[in-house]
Amino acid sequence: MLVQEAQTESQFTRHGGAYDRGSADSYYRRGRRPHFFLGGTYMSTEITEPDMTDAEIEAYNRGYDDNEASGNHKDWF
Repeated sequence: MLVQEAQTESQFTRHGGAYDRGSADSYYRRGRRPHFFLGGTYMSTEITEPDMTDAEIEAYNRGYDDNEASGNHKDWF
């Protein structure tokens, strides 16, 4: 298993964290694909679902669901 993200709320919600990635996937209307980055988004190691803890997957899904509930999506027009 890869090095896991610290189990703190700020680590989940930071840019590149699991919650952030879930909300971004929803915002851009991408499918649900639990993942996060150890550092900056697309600038560091990506951790995908098979290597995520249950808490990290939950944070991703919460970010996705919260954004879906808000209806905040990218306007492509």
